[in-house]
Amino acid sequence: MTRRARRNHSAAFKAKVAIAAIKGDQTFSELAKRFDVHPNQIAQWRTQLIESAAGAFGETNGKATKDPDLKALHAKIGQQALEIDFLANALGRFDVPSAKR
Repeated sequence: MTRRARRNHSAAFKAKVAIAAIKGDQTFSELAKRFDVHPNQIAQWRTQLIESAAGAFGETNGKATKDPDLKALHAKIGQQALEIDFLANALGRFDVPSAKR
């Protein structure tokens, strides 16, 4: 028996298969034959769809993306600019070919 090359399924295909599994009209074995995937894979996709279904209605399970702290980011940029200037001046003091721009 030869092994099949690894396949990457699109998100739309996974959703289609998972929704068919949730409907329950067919068994996982029947769905596996119909969509040409392993029954365990169908079960995993079904579980992922059920777990992430709350996200479709605005809930994010505590993974809320919040705005970054702009003051902290500006301070970091300023600090890095000072470090770059300092190091550029310090590097310019040496008489090394790689130090000259």
